[in-house]
Formats: sequence, C-alpha cells, structure tokens
Amino acid sequence: MKQTRKGLLLVVSGPAGVGKGTINLSLISRNSDIRMSVSATTRSPRPGEIDGVHYFFKTDAEFQKMIESGAFLEYMRVFNTHYYGTPKSFVEQELAEGRSVILEIDVQGAMRVKAAYPDAVLIFIAPPSMSELKSRLIHRGTESSEAIERRFETAFQEMELVDRYDYVVVNDILDLAIARTEDIIVAERCRVSRNGELIEKLKGGRSAL
Repeated sequence: MKQTRKGLLLVVSGPAGVGKGTINLSLISRNSDIRMSVSATTRSPRPGEIDGVHYFFKTDAEFQKMIESGAFLEYMRVFNTHYYGTPKSFVEQELAEGRSVILEIDVQGAMRVKAAYPDAVLIFIAPPSMSELKSRLIHRGTESSEAIERRFETAFQEMELVDRYDYVVVNDILDLAIARTEDIIVAERCRVSRNGELIEKLKGGRSAL
C-alpha cells in the first residue's frame, strides 16, 4: 500500500537573481514526476520557441476569451503590453495524472493561486542577504544599473509577503537549496490530509486478517 502520489501544486517565488529558475530546472531534471507549468501569452514566439512547450501562444482576443471564461489560475499584463497567464486545464490535467506542477510566478500571482487552490504549496526562495542578492544581480551583467536598482527595490517589496508563504528556502549553496526544496515536497506528500485513502484502508484492514 503506497502513500499518495497525487500531484502537488508548487508555487515558487523569489526576487530576480535569487536562483529560483536554476532550482526549478534541477528539480525537474531529478524528478520525472515534476513538471513546469506552461503559461499562455499574447506575445509572439521567439526563435526556437514551440507552442505548447515553451508557451501557449494566444492572440489578444483568444486571451480575453480565456479570462472571461475563468480559464486562468492567475494572469497579468506586463508593462501594459503582453498578457501572461497560467491555464487551469494544463495544471489540473497534470495533477490528476499524479504529476506535480511548478508555477514560477511573482508574489501577487502566488497570492491569487493560494486563494483559488488552498492546497497549493507556496515556497519562497530567499537570498542569504540582500547585499548578496544585489551582488548577484550586478555580476549577471545583463542589465543596466537603473534596471538593477528597480529589481532590488522590487525585491524588498516581495519580501513583505514572505510570511504568507508556507516555506522559505535560503539559496546560499545551490545543492543544499535544491535538497531543501525536495525535502519540502516529500514532507507535503506525507501530510495526513493528503493521504485519506491510505488511512481509511489501514483503518479497515482488520477485516482482511
């Protein structure tokens, strides 16, 4: 008799530069039953991007219809240009088939998902310190000093909502951060509330003796 293998909805957030994308990719490569959520967007595909793999590419009209029909777990418009959203159908199908799904989204999106799916597991990836975070942003060498300052200010705003998450994982040493996140997933699968069928079978096992 096995413990539940029902999929978990994992919401992973954290400031830019904290390493959450690297952690998520490692989780997927190490666990065949974990998937990244595929978002829908109204922007055009970039070279090499495949519809249904990297994103579900939608027209503005298609995206609006999905909003009106309640097809998204969460959605947002970025810089007043393109929409991005998490389709319910993809997530629910993966969960029903026993695979866990990672949503790598910002704190506001995480709060909306938690409201819609109270069973979602919210994990915040934090830096060892804010000075270390700023150093990582600078050493990435991909943005201007003005953009770095904006991201740094946003990081402080995001930290204001950490206490509404279920777990915080400090990414000080990458391998340890990955292991900590995997431990969270294992622990969540062992929750009594997720193993009702197993418990009922055990309670009724006397008759089988």
